[in-house]
Amino acid sequence: MRRDDSGRNVCIGVVGLGFRGLPQLDVLLGMPDVEIAAVCDIYEDRVKMAQDHVEKARGKRPMGTLDYRELNACREIEAVVIMTGWTSHTAIAIDAMRKGKIVGMEVGGSASLEECWELVRTSETTGMPVMLLENCCYNREEMTLLNMIKKGVFGEIVHCQGGYQHDLRDEIGEGDKNRHYRQNQFLHRNGELYPTHELGPIAMYLNLNRGNRMVTLVSMASKAIGQHAWLQRHRPDSDLAQAVFRQGDVVTTMIRCANGETIVLTHDCTLPRPYSRGGRIQGLKGIWQEDNRSIYLEDRTPSDPSYWTHRWESDAPYMEEYLHPLWKEYVRDGLRGGHGGMDYLVLRAFLESIQQGKEFPIDVYDAASWMAITCLSEQSIAMGSMPVAIPDFTCGRFCCRKKREKDRYSLDDVYDDVFAQ
Repeated sequence: MRRDDSGRNVCIGVVGLGFRGLPQLDVLLGMPDVEIAAVCDIYEDRVKMAQDHVEKARGKRPMGTLDYRELNACREIEAVVIMTGWTSHTAIAIDAMRKGKIVGMEVGGSASLEECWELVRTSETTGMPVMLLENCCYNREEMTLLNMIKKGVFGEIVHCQGGYQHDLRDEIGEGDKNRHYRQNQFLHRNGELYPTHELGPIAMYLNLNRGNRMVTLVSMASKAIGQHAWLQRHRPDSDLAQAVFRQGDVVTTMIRCANGETIVLTHDCTLPRPYSRGGRIQGLKGIWQEDNRSIYLEDRTPSDPSYWTHRWESDAPYMEEYLHPLWKEYVRDGLRGGHGGMDYLVLRAFLESIQQGKEFPIDVYDAASWMAITCLSEQSIAMGSMPVAIPDFTCGRFCCRKKREKDRYSLDDVYDDVFAQ
């Protein structure tokens, strides 16, 4: 694995120190080429806790503030990492870019197309880059599948599926007590609220914004009864037990791409179920599915002449054979960080791109187009599941954008020759 001290130090500020931000701060503190100069949150106790973490790890107490504008104005900071609630990401990022800061932004859906366009325009006019910190693009399985796709294992890709399918009834139901932003989102919105965990990897499989793009979507929401039932059972005396939640228990979004591929996204967080990102890849040569961790490849999967149709086989041998070279290196040298190690990799991709002056692997156009799915799905559902156009945030440049230069963290392609043998 690349040494953390291989590049110059990057001085950053961290905005948002809650359930996501504080654990990620600890990951950053494990990187000796990162300096934490300032931390920010709207809650004073979180700021103090973060300052204590940094001081304990580094022996120096960072500046603490309740106002992100004060952090963004700090001269010594080169980059700002934003890990606040969904609705504030873009405003903080725009302010940071206007003050000359590079931006690393946590994932979440947008509230409007206007904020997506403003994010893009601000990056273009200031020259300050934005990276969406979509960790699932760097997960072991998704990177292995990317390697398989780029090597032609599935042939030309026709269809992909993915989902954010995660029983979050307790997190949502206790959100008022735990200061978690999801509760208000589920109370007042109805759409594909959290699209990027599944759409991010799919976008890389299908070369979206790099020769291909999403064109239209249609969304449909089921009835919303799951969260209400949970509150009736677990918090019957709270005001929320009588609240009406707008967010459908299962939201399905279908997307058509310019090159003819289709995508299905599923949001499913308020019914009992095991966690799954519901991955599926289907091409001319075969199919892979996450939920049963199985694969069928024409002319490779063993056939059974006595059985009337094709049989699945385990994906395990293929996941070993096509393990992405970044993950081969990572496993050899030791996994770090949360979520099975992908948090560490996405942060290293951000930081090493800054150190080397390279374009981000997940850039502002990716951020805007993936985040826009939320407000567009809300619009489709509100209009009775009518089709809605998806803007081209590259303004036509998607068809001729060049691949990012060879890099270990590239998601445009897999460059085996950049890794030490």
